[in-house]
Amino acid sequence: MPNDTDVVPGRRIGVQGRTWAVVILLGLVGQVAWTVENMYLNVFIYNTITTDPNVIAITVAASAIAATLATMLVGAWSDRARTRRPFIALGYVVWGVLTALFGVIRPGADTAAAVAAAAVAVVALDCVMSFFGSGANDAAFNAWVTDSTVPENRGRVESVLAIMPLISMLLVFGALDGLTRAGQWTTFFGTVGGLVSVVGVIGWFLVRDASTLAPPTEGYLTTVLHGLRPASIRENPRLYVLLAGWAVMGTSTQVFIPYLIIYLQRYLKIEGYAIVLASVLVLASVISVLGGRVIDRIGKVRAILPSVAIMVVGLVGMFFARGMLPVILVGTVMMGGFMLSAAAFGASVRDATPTDRAGMVQGLRMIAMVLVPMVLGPFIGASVILGANETYTDLGVVRQVPTPWIFPAAAVVAVLTVLPMIALRRFPAGQPEPREAARP
Repeated sequence: MPNDTDVVPGRRIGVQGRTWAVVILLGLVGQVAWTVENMYLNVFIYNTITTDPNVIAITVAASAIAATLATMLVGAWSDRARTRRPFIALGYVVWGVLTALFGVIRPGADTAAAVAAAAVAVVALDCVMSFFGSGANDAAFNAWVTDSTVPENRGRVESVLAIMPLISMLLVFGALDGLTRAGQWTTFFGTVGGLVSVVGVIGWFLVRDASTLAPPTEGYLTTVLHGLRPASIRENPRLYVLLAGWAVMGTSTQVFIPYLIIYLQRYLKIEGYAIVLASVLVLASVISVLGGRVIDRIGKVRAILPSVAIMVVGLVGMFFARGMLPVILVGTVMMGGFMLSAAAFGASVRDATPTDRAGMVQGLRMIAMVLVPMVLGPFIGASVILGANETYTDLGVVRQVPTPWIFPAAAVVAVLTVLPMIALRRFPAGQPEPREAARP
């Protein structure tokens, strides 16, 4: 079976409808699950277990380690198996079941021991859930996207994937936020988990593997560790420098994202925070989709630093923004720049991926875009929150609250992206980045 991509001589290379269907359906529902894990699980912990930001940071970091391990193992396994389909479909089904189980965790009593036990249970379940979710989504699905696209159309595909986290947040906020406000966490997690499992079943019938998959010749363990070998870094320096830049950019976002909803609710006291987030997500999504065509035209690498600069402007603006309208305006700039940066980095990394190592490279992507950012970023944010020492009293209990200082802290980290991008000049691409010479 040929690669699921139309190649039209003399014209831009398009993507078939079936490929778009898989990208949109599995990409969107996967991000719905990650939205629940990355944002609402933090709210769940904050509201029902403990307000200590270090517990949230530990949860995020532990799940990132589990997710990265899963991506490395499953990515290499799918390379050797020459198929992504069963890893995607079955993984989504199990992922959904585990997501639903969060709804049954509660402290048995209002004691330190009960709170600690509930916190440990959440961290453990989150790690198992992240393992299956990342194996299915970050490893198998993302490798399938690389298999099913070519450099000339990856900017468009990556820009659509880049807005999936935002659209998923919009859907979760619009359809399910009321459940969390009412404390109906069992229904909330069960609904999302059921959706993910159903889409896994659909994926079994919808996903088709590319015929170009060739298994690595070495053993499985060697395949898993291939990307971590110094020789591999020397063979593909451009890939690793791009991943380093992505890690820096990603770390900056994790300084504030785990605490964003809590910040809007508890510090800014915006009751209609769902309206704020929905507005920002819609506008930033439009920016990302339109920007994807520009990224393909001017070159993915050339688009990285301007995109990061836009995000930095938005982060600085968030420090000063108060009230719904100012937060919507600067939040759109911040998230729009973030989405454009993610699209440019994602497409650049796909272009630099060895054709026979797409699955293995997903593990490296996870180190760059999940492990490093989610281990470092939340603890930077937690230290900033604890250092600011802003609190409020709820029913006689003093609670820690995130402050605006998380945004300039994130901006400082984002500026450091310039360092790997300067280093990238030492490793030019084998050929110029493709530009679209003609459009239909």
